[in-house]
Formats: sequence, C-alpha cells, structure tokens
Amino acid sequence: MIGYSDAVNHALAFAAKHHDQEVRKGTRAPYLTAAPSVAVILARYGQDDETLVTGIVYDAVEDFVRDGYTREMLSNRVGDKFGAEVLSAALSIVERRADDEGVELFPEERKADLLARLAGATVRARWALAAHSVHFVSTLLANLRRTEFPESVWGRYSAGRDGTLRWFVEVCAALRATGFDAPILAELEAAVAELQRAAERD
Repeated sequence: MIGYSDAVNHALAFAAKHHDQEVRKGTRAPYLTAAPSVAVILARYGQDDETLVTGIVYDAVEDFVRDGYTREMLSNRVGDKFGAEVLSAALSIVERRADDEGVELFPEERKADLLARLAGATVRARWALAAHSVHFVSTLLANLRRTEFPESVWGRYSAGRDGTLRWFVEVCAALRATGFDAPILAELEAAVAELQRAAERD
C-alpha cells in the first residue's frame, strides 16, 4: 500500500499541531480529524500533492487570516513550509477581513466576497474548497442521523439551519459558474441535496 508523500505528511503534522486540543463546536470530536479526511477525499480523486497540502492547511490559514496575520506572517508560517502556490491557493478560498483596497469587510460581506473570488481562483483551490465542503456536509449529515434533536446540531452553527444550507447551495452554484465540473462537485451537490431533504424532515 502506497502512503502519502513527505510533503503531505508534513502538512498533516502541521495541521495536527495547529489544531491540537481543539474540538468541533458542540461536540467532543477532535477538530484535527478534518485535515486527514480532506486529504483522503482529494486522494480518492487522484489529486496531486500540492492540492492535498492546500486542502490540509486550509483551516489553519483561515484561522491565521481571522487572527489578523499579515501576508509576511503567512509567508513565514505557511508559504516557506509548503510553497507560495499552496499559500496563494488557500488564501483564495478563505474569508478575508478586508478587500483589495484594504476596506474592512462586514461579516455578512465576507462570504459574498469569497464566492466572487472563486472566479479567479485556481483549479487547485476549487478542488480544495470542494473537498472541505464535502467533508463539512457529510459530517453534518452524519451528526443529524445520530441525534433525536436535530436543532441541537443546527444550533452549533452561527448561520443556523437556513443560513448553513444557503451557504452550501451558493458554494455549489459559484463553483459550477466558474466552469469547475470535476466529479467532486457532483458529489458535493448530491450531499447538499440530501442535507436539504434532512432539513425538511427536521
């Protein structure tokens, strides 16, 4: 059985260290399981090492941006370890605090900004976002199946049930609008449709 490359293993170790002791909101599940799960999804579709690494470090980069890291800090923390292309791809699919002119974005504007930037994102970045979305939606579906109190699951997300559903419908549409038609998008669209059905039953 062929394992991951040194680059991918390095990224997994980086993510594990970054997310050490973190748990998913409202659960005891360790957050660090997300990175290897995303890697498995991308590997299943035969993606290259840089795409796997982009997917693996995505959550850490998102945290760094949220914490106000400068581009220089991000380059030192991520770019020097995994390459400028990986950092650039990850940055293109995370919410940013300010636009190109440095104007601070309101929280409700950040998601719209991300969706708009997908048109200029690389195919590698789109794959990473799709994989993260598949992981998120699949995890949410699994949690809903395990509970008798679905509202307690939906309540873990600040956007609630309607906002969370709307976000992933918009992600699918935005990816499709860029011309991204990789098979993972069909998997994501099917998962989102199942999530919509689950929400209607709740």
